[in-house]
Amino acid sequence: MFRLIIKSIVVVGLISASPAFAAGLKVAVVAPMDGPFATLGKQMVDGAAFQADERGSQIIPIAESCDPAGGEALKKALLASGAEAAIGFLCTESLEAALPALAEARIPAITLSVRSNILMEDALKKNWPFFRLAPNGKAEAAAITDVIVANWKGKPLALIDDGTIHSRELVESVRNALAEIGVTPVFTDTYRPAQEQQVGLVRRLAKSGATHIFTGGDRYDTAVIARDAKAEKVSITLLGGDVLNAADIDVPLESGVLAVTVPEASRSNEAGAVVKAMRASGIEPEGYVLPAFVAMSLLEQAKDQAAKDGSALPEALLKGPYATILGPIKFNDSHERTDTPYRLMEWRDGRFVAATGAGGAD
Repeated sequence: MFRLIIKSIVVVGLISASPAFAAGLKVAVVAPMDGPFATLGKQMVDGAAFQADERGSQIIPIAESCDPAGGEALKKALLASGAEAAIGFLCTESLEAALPALAEARIPAITLSVRSNILMEDALKKNWPFFRLAPNGKAEAAAITDVIVANWKGKPLALIDDGTIHSRELVESVRNALAEIGVTPVFTDTYRPAQEQQVGLVRRLAKSGATHIFTGGDRYDTAVIARDAKAEKVSITLLGGDVLNAADIDVPLESGVLAVTVPEASRSNEAGAVVKAMRASGIEPEGYVLPAFVAMSLLEQAKDQAAKDGSALPEALLKGPYATILGPIKFNDSHERTDTPYRLMEWRDGRFVAATGAGGAD
């Protein structure tokens, strides 16, 4: 009974509700079943199954090897499954192998993980029914730029990276976006990552006059920079990207460090009832559990819409917004979410929480 109540909560707000639900649907969950990513695969299966049970939907777990050599076996398994849609896809290689066959069969695919811009560009050119619940590769830089513009206007800004491809490209994207609106950092630098101390970098930052620093580096390096700045009595506000949302390694992250990241869904008020029901069933709603739950909910609501207006499932997915525990979700013409899941968060008491006020603007 409790889980039936949960289902009613999830669908409240659906703007195009049909008089009755369409029949449940069959969904392939493409996820690693063994190896180092098996835990993540189990999260996807658990989340999808939890939602599927409420509608009489069926999930078909299909093993994902994350190896290009396994592409042909994956395509055969997907087409033989009789699935009406597919979700999961931890790895880009799996999607690249599966999408042409899924497109031919008009089976929509929703990735919970892959952020590749190139893959989505190819999918749109070839009219593949590929949708992304995860943010794309450009969304993080855009969200960081928005945070800097909104909160650090007029502040002496520094942009630093650790020389890795991801860090360099992220910082360069932010720099270019800021330049377009006339914002120029007072200091830029590339530092050596994975060092035991970053005192030299901290002193260069202090000499430049920069007080507000965006770093494209990982959690360990950011923690070292924050620690050394505190020891050197250099007052700075540090902002990082999504990579800061990770576990501490040797050096704990200082309170007050900011990150533009995706909040933990299980802590949101909207997800509270579902989280409680999952835990009562022995499922810990971590990692990909709730995104998989949401993907199933989106597909079921889209099927209701398709039954109502006679559209195909891929077209119905574009018609939202559909109500979910992550808030209303709608896909744009590029098959990306119209909203950004990124939020400005602050490290406090051992976890990231919503940043208060201007999030360290002063």
